[in-house]
Amino acid sequence: MKKLATGLLVGFTLLAGTARAAGPVLVDGTPVDAAARVYNNTTYVSLRAISEALHPDGAVSWENGRAVVRTEAGVLTARPGDRHIEAEGRQYPTGGQVRLESGCTLVPVRALAAALGGVVDWDPASGTVRVISAGQADSGESYADQLYWLSRIISAESKGEPLEGKIAVGSVVLNRVAHQDFPNTVYDVIFDSRWGGQFEPVRNGSIYDAPTQESVQAARLCLEGSRAAGGSLYFVAPSLTSNQWAAENRTLVTIIGTHWFYQ
Repeated sequence: MKKLATGLLVGFTLLAGTARAAGPVLVDGTPVDAAARVYNNTTYVSLRAISEALHPDGAVSWENGRAVVRTEAGVLTARPGDRHIEAEGRQYPTGGQVRLESGCTLVPVRALAAALGGVVDWDPASGTVRVISAGQADSGESYADQLYWLSRIISAESKGEPLEGKIAVGSVVLNRVAHQDFPNTVYDVIFDSRWGGQFEPVRNGSIYDAPTQESVQAARLCLEGSRAAGGSLYFVAPSLTSNQWAAENRTLVTIIGTHWFYQ
């Protein structure tokens, strides 16, 4: 009966989405065979591979239908089919189901890294996923902080836009984080005060409003690697402003909803 139940579970997780290949995965700069693949725009990695790379002295086991990771920092659990993982009594939403494939527990990389005390940097050009341990992280900005502020700027700037438009706004913020001409955290990009401030919601205070559910979804998708509007670093809604700086100085990439995106 146990074997039958396990088989049904594996079948269920396999049918939940079609995978495509993900880019290479590095943990603190070292390549790791993390069985990385992408389901529904979310990058999944092997829980065991990432856990052992971040915590070499830890132990990974399978207990009562769930993967268990024990490290010096505490205990993490991931049950196939759940939409979160748990660490020390706290739930980390994954944005997708924990998966079990051929005996390998696959978990969205952002949630796993956050639960293990690390952060993730994604290179859109090469598709490389960089997992950085707490001791090696440069910015110190947690996944929770990134999600908090990114969802709010997306909501404030594009509440009435389609999901693609929301992802595009989030992409601009993350493109700036990765660009040498801008600060290297989500928070610092949003609150960048040069030239009188970069975003109107910071100036008018709407950045502090609770985000819409779809804006939170868009922020999660962006942090998992989804992108829209290419390498855009700027956006503007021509119908709402007379500012022509981007149109006069930057290359138009695409138009989504009311926003024009430039790089």
